[in-house]
Order: sequence, then structure tokens, then C-alpha cells
Amino acid sequence: MRVALFLTCVNDTLYPDTGRAVVKLLTRLGVEVDFPMAQTCCGQAHYNTGYRHEAEPLAVKFSDVFRDYEAIVTPSGSCGAMVRELYPRMGERARAEGRGDALAATLAPVVPKTYELTEFLVDVLGVTDVGAYYPHKVTYHPTCHGLRGLGLGDRPRRLLQAVKGLELAELPGAEECCGFGGTFALKNSDVSAAMGVDKVRNAESTGAEVLCAADNSCLMHIGGTMARLRVGMRPVHIAEILASTEEEPLA
Repeated sequence: MRVALFLTCVNDTLYPDTGRAVVKLLTRLGVEVDFPMAQTCCGQAHYNTGYRHEAEPLAVKFSDVFRDYEAIVTPSGSCGAMVRELYPRMGERARAEGRGDALAATLAPVVPKTYELTEFLVDVLGVTDVGAYYPHKVTYHPTCHGLRGLGLGDRPRRLLQAVKGLELAELPGAEECCGFGGTFALKNSDVSAAMGVDKVRNAESTGAEVLCAADNSCLMHIGGTMARLRVGMRPVHIAEILASTEEEPLA
């Protein structure tokens, strides 16, 4: 199977190791992974801040770059939800504004074949045991877009439960937002910070060494809060855990 890795802006700029982990993991599972060099932002930041029309050229670019692949895999629930949930809405709004069906038709090919990493593993490849090894106590935070937008459900947990050596601790208040929310963290910084503290204190109560999630934007917020509170935990993307093996372990 030939798939495209949609890395996302945050990962490309700040967390390239997550992208490397996705390639390592999928290659180990027999998937041919391409990284289209023409990929740019999916438009989520623009759209969620109210700049719908400005997001449209980015969505069109995304479709132009990725439309010919069998599947598009991203290690980001929020950007995956942008394509799956909001691209169709953009097409509908354009139609409602009297601009015809062109935008909807352009974006339609990429919508059904864009997958967040864990749903691609479980639903498309049909695996939960990916041969990973990670001898640490881990707690899992289900991020909002993955939980509510994409409906990832227990897929990430099933993958983590199959990792050799990993002890999975239940996170109190797991389904509560961490407080990031993109520009919400800037416009409502006091509320965002307070929500982050609640999330970190709940994670700390589990005794876990690692807090894991499927979205680095949320992990960035949580990790910053951990650093300020001097908590002895670290945030790690689920792709990096699943890519770790006994032969090539993640530290």
C-alpha cells in the first residue's frame, strides 16, 4: 500500500521526530510511505480563527498535493478533523454563498481517505499489536479533535495496551480538554493555563512517567505546563511509542 504522510505545520516545525516515527512504524508494517514535498498548511488555523475564505486556497492546495494517494496518514487528530469534518463544510458554505460546486468537488477526493495514524493502523491495516516495546508507565490523554471530531474511541488505548513492557494507567478526567485549543490559548490564556494545570495534576496522580497523546499541539501545551510546575513526567506522541522496539528503543 502506498500512502502519503501529511506531517502538519506543528510537527514539521517543532516535532520532526514524530514524522520520522510514523515513517519507521508504517515501513515496519509493510507500508510504502511518501512525503510530498509540496504539502503546506491544511488551513485549520485560518478557518478556526474565522478566516474561512483565506483557508480555501490552502484546502485546494492540500487536495492537489494528496488526491492521487491511496490514503493520507497524519499524526494529528486536529488536522485530520480539519480535512474530514471541515473541508465538506467549506464546500457547502461556498455553495450556499452562490459560488457553485467547484470547491466541494475539488476537496471531495481527499476527505474519505484522510486518516489519523491510530485509526489507519486499526481500521485500514487491521492491527493493534505493531511489535512495539516501551518499558514505561504511561497515561493517555484523548485530545478533543480526535475524541469528538474523528471519534477515535478506544483505538489509541488498544494500540498502547498491546505494547510490550508498557503499563497503561487510567487518566482521571481524561475526556476533559487540556486547555490548548489553538488560538484559544492566546485569547483566553488564564483559562487555558488553569485547564492545563488540572490536566497535569490529574496525570501526575497516576504515577506515570509519560503522558501520551495523538496530537503534538496539545502535548506542547501540556509539556509547557509540566515544565512550569516542575513535574517529573514527559509528554510523548503515541507514534514515537509505537515506533519503539527492543532493537531500537525510544529513550
